[in-house]
Amino acid sequence: MIDLYYDLTPNGRKIHMALEELQLPYEVHWIAVKEGEQFSEDFVRVNPNAKIPAIVDHDGPGGRPVRIFESGAILQYLAEKTGRLLPVDPVERWEAICWVTWQVANQGPAAGNAAHFTTYAPDAGVHDEYSTARFVNETKRTCEVLEALLADGREFLVGTEFSIADLACFPWTRVLKAYNVAIADYPALEAWSQRISDRPSAKSRVAERPAASGMPTGLSSEQYQRLFGVAPTSTPSPLPASV
Repeated sequence: MIDLYYDLTPNGRKIHMALEELQLPYEVHWIAVKEGEQFSEDFVRVNPNAKIPAIVDHDGPGGRPVRIFESGAILQYLAEKTGRLLPVDPVERWEAICWVTWQVANQGPAAGNAAHFTTYAPDAGVHDEYSTARFVNETKRTCEVLEALLADGREFLVGTEFSIADLACFPWTRVLKAYNVAIADYPALEAWSQRISDRPSAKSRVAERPAASGMPTGLSSEQYQRLFGVAPTSTPSPLPASV
C-alpha cells in the first residue's frame, strides 16, 4: 500500500495520475495547504521540505517502507518500481528523465510564480506588473519549448509511448488559462494536452475532498505570512540600497 499525501495542485495531480496509470493500491491523505497542514510535525517527517506531494511506500525496496518526496523523484521511483512509464530504449529513457527534470526546474517554477502574481498577490490587493510579466512570459516560453518538440506530430513527448515525461508536464499545461496564457496559441501542445485529458487517469477524481483543500485564496495576513513567508503590502517593497 502507498500513502499519498495530496492536495489539489498540479504537482499533486502528477502523482495521483501516475498511481492510477499504474493501478497501484494507494490511500490519500489530504494535506490542506491553505490551512498550513504541510508544516505539521507529522507531515514534515514524511517530507522535510514541507510541500506536497509525498508518498510512503510500505512495500519499498527489500520490503521496507520508504518515503519519497519531490514530484520528479516520485515519478521516477514509481516507474522503476513497476517497470512502466519509462521507455525501454536507454536513449529514450534518458530523454524522458531529462524532460521530467526540465519540468521541475523550468515549467513548474515559472507557472507557479505566474500563479502567485496573477492570482494570490492580486487576491491580497498587490499588483506587481514587472513580476507578473516576468513569470507569465517565462511560462509562455516553456510552452514554446514544448510546442517545438511536439510540432513534428509525435503523440507523446518521448518515443511512441506515454511516459513520466508526459505525466510531469501535463498537469501544469492544463491550467495555463489561470495564468493568462492561451493554450490555443500552441496548437501542437493543445492537441497533446487533449490526448492526455482523454486518458482515464486524467479523468479520475479523488473522493472525499475536504472543504479546506484547493487554491489558497481569500487568506488573512497571518495566513499569507505562514504560507508565503511574507504578509502582503499594497505596493512592492523597495530594494535595499547597495553598500
